[in-house]
Amino acid sequence: MQTETSVDPFADAHSALDALGRYVAGARAALAQAVIDPGGKPDLARLEAEQRRAHGFAWLAAHAEALAALQHWAERLDAVGRFGRAERLQHAIAFSEYLSRAAYGLPMGQSETVRPHDLGCPEAAGVLAGDPAVRRMIAAGGAPEVRADLAAALADGAWGDPGDDLADGGEDGALMRESFRRFAADHVAPHAQAWHKRDALIPESVLEALADLGLFGLTIPEAHGGLGLGKRAMCIVTEALSAAHLGVGSLGTRSEIAGDLIAQNGTAQQRARFLPGIASGACLPTAVFTEPDVGSDLAHLKTRAVRDGDRFLVRGAKTWITHGARSDLMTLLVRTNPDEAGHKGLSMLLAEKPRGSVDDPFPVAGLRGAEIRTLGYRGLKEYDIAFDDFAVPVENLLGGVEGAGFAQLMSTFESARIQTAARAVGTAAGALAAAVDYATTRRQFAKPLIAFPRVSDKLALIAAELQAVRQLTFAACDAKDSGRRSDVEAGMAKLLAARLAWAAADDGLQIHGGIGYAEDTPISRFLVDARILNIFEGAGEIQAQVIARGLLGRRN
Repeated sequence: MQTETSVDPFADAHSALDALGRYVAGARAALAQAVIDPGGKPDLARLEAEQRRAHGFAWLAAHAEALAALQHWAERLDAVGRFGRAERLQHAIAFSEYLSRAAYGLPMGQSETVRPHDLGCPEAAGVLAGDPAVRRMIAAGGAPEVRADLAAALADGAWGDPGDDLADGGEDGALMRESFRRFAADHVAPHAQAWHKRDALIPESVLEALADLGLFGLTIPEAHGGLGLGKRAMCIVTEALSAAHLGVGSLGTRSEIAGDLIAQNGTAQQRARFLPGIASGACLPTAVFTEPDVGSDLAHLKTRAVRDGDRFLVRGAKTWITHGARSDLMTLLVRTNPDEAGHKGLSMLLAEKPRGSVDDPFPVAGLRGAEIRTLGYRGLKEYDIAFDDFAVPVENLLGGVEGAGFAQLMSTFESARIQTAARAVGTAAGALAAAVDYATTRRQFAKPLIAFPRVSDKLALIAAELQAVRQLTFAACDAKDSGRRSDVEAGMAKLLAARLAWAAADDGLQIHGGIGYAEDTPISRFLVDARILNIFEGAGEIQAQVIARGLLGRRN
């Protein structure tokens, strides 16, 4: 029998990564030949026409980056003597699965698989599949005994060391994960299903306790009342909370967006006025960007802000406003110059409002709203909002500059997408935990469900991919914290994490069988929660487009 001890994670990994890198380069060259104009830039019309090839390339590149991040994690753990049984198995299975996908077919959705001929380089795929190191890694990690070994490790409580403390400045990462995991286990998980079924707001007491733990000011500079930590800390905390309840894991999202917007772009007065309240949780922000019939196409945003003396009067409609009623500050994207087409006429306002309630969500003149009922992602509530001469002081124009709203927003999308990747990883982890618990306690035909290969295979594959996508998300954090543009890295993390969350919840429900479809069973909540993750903060198709365009624009 082949066990984890016969799978060497380092003998072939670098050779396999080199082979995969050559294949990615070949796919990029084939795509570039089809879409690059004579000036050396992507022709947007051609890129759209070649969307399947472009998006397939993005998925391929994301898989390659996930394996590179996983290998980096493995080597760092090995260096400190912590690369044990579960970690070795996760590494082997993830390499086997991702290399197989790259060589033979990449799933982009439930019904879409990109094959090598779609990428325009089938011969290169054949070279990848025939590479000796690749073949050995696919065979080693794909062995049934290896997957069974990982499932057994999960049943024993060995989930794999995330390596939270191994990054520069991350010494407190493991303590932070445990602190928020313990909070979630004690104060969130026992009540999550009831909140979901009642479609109730997350209780104020939970918000207050999380504020005391520093959730809302994790990455806000210390000079303005925050903890001044990096994006990795944000992801560790987000994942720990999301594993219990996606809504609780999402509480910090709008504070992260608003904090980034104001810290990076606000005037000194705006930073001093707003950031301490956001950091303490006294000021709950909401992001007000999306409009009906606009979605991701922000260039055609219509909501107007008309200058009227020392104030702007806002007119228009917004939709999918999360935590809209129970918020004190709207980061509001509007068109202040109707004569400027596209992005140039957009500005960002810091629009204050009184906090509403479920019964009276918007108790202020010029603002009306109605709740959007949702399948999942409950606890915060979504709203349509209409503005009718809603007044915002001119001094609340972000940065004091008109026309800069789109550029200001784009830099924060990187952080928001990384944080969404962490929410997806947490959701996947929660679904996996529920599935493992059920598979080890539920017996059929005189043995536990986990003893059946089709069950243990599902658990092992999700656990292995969970580690790979977690490490890819951490890599995106590190790219963002380095100060360089990281839209590609953020997009890759969100792309794979959202797919993983859905796969984990879907497989988890399948393992539960009929009881999983019951409303009282947590796995049913994980399923409806997971579905939104591939849509908000930029749908999967948008992420793939961003990745493909970004990689085409980078120099080799």
